Amino acid sequence: MAEVVLTKVVKKFGDFTAVKGIDLTVEDGKFTVLVGPSGCGKTTTLRMIAGLEEVTSGEIRIGERVVNNVPPKDRDIAMVFQNYALYPHMDVYNNMAFGLKLRKISKDEIQRRVNQAAALLGIENKLKSKPRELSGGQRQRVAVGRAIVRDPKVFLFDEPLSNLDAKLRVQMRTELEQLHHRLKTTTIYVTHDQVEAMTLGDRIAVMRDGVIHQYDSPKQTYDHPADRFVAGFIGSPAMNFLPATVTSEDGKVFVVGDGFRFPLPAEKASGVPNKVVVGIRPEDLDGPITDENADGTLEATVTVTEQLGSELLVYAACGNEAIVANLDPHHVIHIDDKIRLKVDLNRMHLFDPESDKTIF
Repeated sequence: MAEVVLTKVVKKFGDFTAVKGIDLTVEDGKFTVLVGPSGCGKTTTLRMIAGLEEVTSGEIRIGERVVNNVPPKDRDIAMVFQNYALYPHMDVYNNMAFGLKLRKISKDEIQRRVNQAAALLGIENKLKSKPRELSGGQRQRVAVGRAIVRDPKVFLFDEPLSNLDAKLRVQMRTELEQLHHRLKTTTIYVTHDQVEAMTLGDRIAVMRDGVIHQYDSPKQTYDHPADRFVAGFIGSPAMNFLPATVTSEDGKVFVVGDGFRFPLPAEKASGVPNKVVVGIRPEDLDGPITDENADGTLEATVTVTEQLGSELLVYAACGNEAIVANLDPHHVIHIDDKIRLKVDLNRMHLFDPESDKTIF
C-alpha cells in the first residue's frame, strides 16, 4: 500500500487546460472518490496517476517515488475500467492470470492468487467460463479480480459500475465497499454519481472545470459544502437555491425573499452581505403546515408530485424559483395546491451571490 500525492498537477491538451494545478493527498489505505460532472477532469486525473496520460506540469508521487516518467507497468498500480476489457477468447481463470504470466510469476503462485481472489469475489465456480457466458456483474467481478491478483500498492477505478443496471449497481457498490474493508489497499475511484461517492469514499474530491472545489469526508461535504456548486452537486434531490435580501427590523435580522421571511441569529448575521442566496435541502423542508405565523416557513404552489412509497417528492414554485421538498409520503398533495412548508433553520445555508462561496 502507498500514499498518493499530487502537487500542482496540470494537464493541457493543446490550448485547453483539462486539469488546473490540483493538489491532492490520498492517504495510505484510504478510499478516495473523484466526483463531478462530465468534463470536470476526474478521469484525466486518474489516467495521469496511472501513467496513461503525461503530466504537463506538477508532480505525482506514489509512496516515496515520483512517477511522472515511470511507465504504467512499473507504477505498481492496478486499474479497473468501465468496459471490463476482458479477453473474449480466454476463460475467467486465464483472464485473471494473464498479467501475472507476463510478469513471469510462478504457476503455483498464480493459481494461489487467482483462487484466493475468486473466492473473495464469489466467482470460484466461473473460472472455466468465457466472458460471453457471464452476466454484467460477474464480468465486473472478473475485472476487479484481475486487479486484485496483482497485489498492487494502489487500485484505480474508472466508473466501473456505469454499465450495470440500477439494482446491480447497488449490489456491486456494497461488494466494493466490503472488499476495500478487507484489503485495505489505497483506492482512487472516479464516478459522476454522487450517491456512489457518498457511500464508498472515506474522502471525496468534488471537481468542476479541472479544479477541486472541496476535498473532505462525505458527511462534512454534505453538511458544510464549500460553495454553491458543491452544495448543488452533492445530495439527491439537489439543494434548493432562493435569492434573498438581508434586512433589519426592530433590532432583529431577517432573510427575506419571495414567499419567505426567515429570522437570522445575531451571531450569524455579522458580515453577511445585503444580497444572499439561501440554500435549503429538500429533506430539511417539512409540512404542509397551517400556521401562517410560524417562524421559518415558505409559501409555494405545487407543480408536480412524485409518490415513491417511502417518500413523497413535491415540486413547487416559490415565487419565480423552482423548489423540491422531500415530505412524509402519507400527505395527500395535489398539483396547483398552495402549501406552506416549515424550514429547518439550523440546517439552512447562505451563499454569496457574487463568489458563490458559502457564508454559513
